[in-house]
Amino acid sequence: MVSRRGFLSAATAAALAASALPALGQRAPRVTVYKNPACGCCGGWVKHMQANGFRVETHDVADVTPIRQRNGVPESLASCHTALVGGYALEGHVPAADVWRLLRERPALKGLAVPGMVPGSPGMEQGAPQRYATIAFDERGSRVFQQH
Repeated sequence: MVSRRGFLSAATAAALAASALPALGQRAPRVTVYKNPACGCCGGWVKHMQANGFRVETHDVADVTPIRQRNGVPESLASCHTALVGGYALEGHVPAADVWRLLRERPALKGLAVPGMVPGSPGMEQGAPQRYATIAFDERGSRVFQQH
């Protein structure tokens, strides 16, 4: 059973994603995900992104660290998978609505991260949901992009 808060969050995310979907005839953005093949929550995040209009290509790798480092993701923001979309890096369980906002606004950032593996974030729906923040980062540091 979905709580009222969970339903509203899912409904809001779906509405934001739908409003940002490409115009008829355009292709949805491709998200390239680098993940450990044994990680089930990464697969849950991939399904979340697909359900919200993204084309997803996955690559199973033994160690995501080199991909994270090449794309400027600070170690302090590390999570279980790294993805690339539209010139940005995504680290961890970043909600699709935040990615759509990123692509719509095109801020001067390296990317977005949800550090760790927060219960209640996309792909981590098991257990009691916790509040979390999506963090924007660049070479100068990081800041909160969106609270959840």
